Parts: sequence; structure tokens; C-alpha cells
Amino acid sequence: MAGSKDQDVIELLLVQHEQIRALITQVRTETGDVKREKFEDLVRLLAVHETAEEEVVHPKARRKIANGERVVDARLNEESQAKDELSELYDLGVDHSEFDTRFAALADAVEKHASHEESEEFPGLRQAMTADQLQKMAGAVRAAEAVAPTRPHPAAGESAAAQMLLGPPVAVFDRVRDAVRDWGKTNKGS
Repeated sequence: MAGSKDQDVIELLLVQHEQIRALITQVRTETGDVKREKFEDLVRLLAVHETAEEEVVHPKARRKIANGERVVDARLNEESQAKDELSELYDLGVDHSEFDTRFAALADAVEKHASHEESEEFPGLRQAMTADQLQKMAGAVRAAEAVAPTRPHPAAGESAAAQMLLGPPVAVFDRVRDAVRDWGKTNKGS
């Protein structure tokens, strides 16, 4: 994940939202292997990003911001739906005839989700927490992302407890699978 150690959690997440938007654009405009690679990059980024939000950001927002329960429950519902669709799209593959149509719907949902976080959750956190707390929270997000699964696992649930319990073993499996896939790409024809 990109970001400096001086960033606070909101700055870090906003940078990631821009990376997600850029990857969505690339998936929409590319073809073939490049499209597949950009989609895999997007899947990986969304999986670790959402896991970290579920473990670190949403629990804090639930307690600290006005209407935290309502705001966070709505975000978790959006994330659950996106995980289901992202998982189905991953299984479908970028070459499937339905991919582009279904991806467009997912991209729209992801954009709305990010906009809701940026307008409802992030300002409340900025108001309720000190700059030092927000900076420390960025460190917690980076740590959560380092051990997060790299693919959506809808059956794992969205709660922080479920992510912390199931996330690390699933992440190891995902990261081994990623390494084998990447090795296979670099060693074609060897």
C-alpha cells in the first residue's frame, strides 16, 4: 500500500480510494492480459483495504462519530454486497461475456461506497479524534493490511472479530496462491 508514515488514517484511505478509482478506470479501458492484471490488482487492493477498514476504522467510527451505528452498518452492508460481486467476478474472469456489464455495476457501487465514507465517516473521525490518534490509526491500518487476505471472502463476514480470527490464515493461503500465480507468469516457457 502506498503512503508515508506521516499520513493520518484518513489521508491514507483517501490515497487508496484514488488508487481504487484509477484501477477501475484501467479495468474498464484495457483488454486481454493487461485487463486481467489490473483486475487482479484491484481485487487485491479492495480486499486488503476493506479488511483493514473492518478491523480498525469502522469499529472506531461506530463509537466516535455521530450516528456511528447507522453509518457503519450501512458501510458494512455495502462492503458485504461488493465482496459477493467481486468474488463472483473473479471466478467469472475478465473474458466472460457478462464481465464488463457486471463490473460496471460493481464499479458504481464501489464509488458510492467510497463517497459515503468520505462524506459521512471520515469527517466524523477527523472531528472526534486528535491528529496523533489519526496518525496512530494509520499505523494500525497498515498492520492490518499486511496480514489481510488478498481476495474477497464473503463467508468470512464483516465484523472486526471475524476478520481478525479468519483473516490471517486466509491471508496466508491467498498470498501463497498469489506467489505461485506470479511465479507462473514470470516463468512461462521455462
